[in-house]
Amino acid sequence: MKPVLELKNVKVSFDTLDGNVAAVKGANIIVRAGETIAIVGESGSGKSQLMMGAMGLLAANGKAEGKALFGDQNLIGMSKVQLNSIRGSKITMIFQEPMTSLDPLYTIGNQLIEPIKRHSHLDHTAARMRALEMLEFVKIKEPERRLRSYPHEMSGGQRQRVMIAMALANNPELLIADEPTTALDVTVQAEILELMASLQKKMGMAMIFITHDLGIVKRIANRVYVMRKGEVVEEGDTKTVFAKPKHEYTKALLDAEPSGRKSPTSPKAPIVLSGSNVRVTFNIGGGFLGSPVIQLKAVDGVSLVLKQGQTIGIVGESGSGKSTLARALLRLLPSQGAINFEGQSITGLDKTQMRPLRKQAQIVFQDPFGSLSPRMTVGQIITEGLIVHEPAMTKAARDLRAIQALEEVQIDPALRNRYPHEFSGGQRQRIAIARAIILKPKLIVLDEPTSALDRQVQKQIVDLLRDLQKANDLSYLFISHDLAVVRAMADYVIVMKDGAMVEQGSVDDIMDHPREQYTRNLMAAAFSN
Repeated sequence: MKPVLELKNVKVSFDTLDGNVAAVKGANIIVRAGETIAIVGESGSGKSQLMMGAMGLLAANGKAEGKALFGDQNLIGMSKVQLNSIRGSKITMIFQEPMTSLDPLYTIGNQLIEPIKRHSHLDHTAARMRALEMLEFVKIKEPERRLRSYPHEMSGGQRQRVMIAMALANNPELLIADEPTTALDVTVQAEILELMASLQKKMGMAMIFITHDLGIVKRIANRVYVMRKGEVVEEGDTKTVFAKPKHEYTKALLDAEPSGRKSPTSPKAPIVLSGSNVRVTFNIGGGFLGSPVIQLKAVDGVSLVLKQGQTIGIVGESGSGKSTLARALLRLLPSQGAINFEGQSITGLDKTQMRPLRKQAQIVFQDPFGSLSPRMTVGQIITEGLIVHEPAMTKAARDLRAIQALEEVQIDPALRNRYPHEFSGGQRQRIAIARAIILKPKLIVLDEPTSALDRQVQKQIVDLLRDLQKANDLSYLFISHDLAVVRAMADYVIVMKDGAMVEQGSVDDIMDHPREQYTRNLMAAAFSN
């Protein structure tokens, strides 16, 4: 069967201030009609840049060489006008984060209709009908209403379905999906993968799936290409590669699932944080001209007890109230109910009264690149909290603490005068952890700290967090939709849905013997690979 796309000795390089950097060093890849291939590898392996180079989508300082044969046409070297006649119609792409791919200023309808009109040469009425048909095709409820919606009014899973509808609207021969499910909850991820597989079967198109998640590869791909440092190091039938990997790097990827378990907490350990019947309510509408106020119960009567050295994993789908609960417990959001920290009631404390306690309760966010100031060096970022909470400390003493914190998270302290963009994703997350532990807190809230990281880096961060917890007797609230990571990190789990706690128990009870159907669905979606 003739390939839909064949890449022959494709090279991608970038001109930088440090000279020419080779991102892809001569890759050969074939995808045939109706086939799904996966390109896998850790961050920086060149998998995305390979396809960007083939599609003419590189940054201004990038250059692609070799052949990207689509039928008899070589895409590399084509003019922008020539590429635009192919991109969006015969070859389409879905990217990792739909919120950045969709224009926030335009409705979903506008963003669907315009490319349909451009590539299918339909009038506005026919293009609108096609857009409605595509929203129904990808199982978006109330498609008429959703045409008038803006991206921020839809969930992550809905936005990704819109991106799929947009990609398939012109019946492409090839769909390239670049990490399309990474930011999604396990249940939504499973729905999107099932949807893409069924749509591919209906339409008979070829698909290239770029990912670092080997569970997805196993579920969706016929063949797999493994990339490392810009080169394809292994390729073959998916079942064969998974059963008998040849290259050491492939073996390392397959072994990168977070492993090990947290040591159990002593039943006599003192209580660090407790919440009783915690509720958080947001006004989301109404109240105009005397109309009743419409309220959303983001957290609805949740209670928990966190002991010293313990990790409570908080799991649930997006919008279940996980992060809102954690922020309420830290008094970062107004709430009702009783909250105690270190034996002291903090329920009614205002911002000023809470400030002395902030040193003892820190938070690490999902995206370290977004939470680290690009204008500050790593040393300045890490010691910023010391300036606030220990103002009498000398600059030399702060620098010494920064060195110690960086050593604890296994970052070379000599790099502390560099900026965040000079580090990898995994290194930036270590820096964010160093910023938290430098204050020697009793409690750290970890809000999806590994979801944006490759499996190998995830494993390293999980090991690091467990080591830090053991060394410093830390208590963690660990928020995640990645249940494999929760299993490795937590000794107690709370399952949330629509703001309420639906189930709680030891990690073994929740993971292996869930009582509630919702929990069973979460486990099935997470561990069905």
